[in-house]
Amino acid sequence: MSGLLQISPAVAERFPDYQGLVLVVTGLTNGPSDERSAALLRAAEIHARATFAGMSPAQHPHVVAWQEAFRAFGMKPKKTLNSAEALITRVLKGGQLPAINRLADAYNAVSVRHVVPCGGEDLSRVVGAVTLKIADGSEPFETNRDGAPFVDHPLPGEVVWADEAGVTCRAWNWRQGTRTRLTEETTGAYFLFDALSPMTRAELEQAGDELARLLTELSPGCRIERHWIGPAEAAGGTSPGA
Repeated sequence: MSGLLQISPAVAERFPDYQGLVLVVTGLTNGPSDERSAALLRAAEIHARATFAGMSPAQHPHVVAWQEAFRAFGMKPKKTLNSAEALITRVLKGGQLPAINRLADAYNAVSVRHVVPCGGEDLSRVVGAVTLKIADGSEPFETNRDGAPFVDHPLPGEVVWADEAGVTCRAWNWRQGTRTRLTEETTGAYFLFDALSPMTRAELEQAGDELARLLTELSPGCRIERHWIGPAEAAGGTSPGA
């Protein structure tokens, strides 16, 4: 599925150090959070507390890079946290990582351990190609408000992930929409790691390796393809397998 995710020229020009690692996975078996996925979350929490002992998430180089990027397209980074920072902040305030389902628990645990935003989307719910683009503000974004379905819109100039039906994730990796999120019935998905300098390709590879291993353990026999977007694409291309 090379070409499923792409970056618009406008975003590539404004953020030339961006690179994304995508795992496209089929043959998955998902289900409710269980003892195995809960153990992944608890281990990630322990890792986060050790990593950030005496240090706030806002001091980590990966987080600093995202705060600067969010500020560049008009978001307030103290209010709009990238997904990895939001999870880590929750843990450091004494909370637990949320139990969602087995697949979401796995990618959230890896996201926290490697301090890298990561999200997963259901392939069967995606419409056409998914593009990292600058929103004009008219794109629909399906979410929930006060416990009920609600259609919102990004701000003009906001960097978003969007397919042909609308926004799948607002503010790059801040808030995922409900339309394409992973459910307990998901059998095919893509998992996206977003990175800005100083995070390196090697560090992204390590995060991808860990998630691929967990997905294989959770769904023996699943098929995994890796794709690069951004500057690493020309050097990396596509590679099958875990």
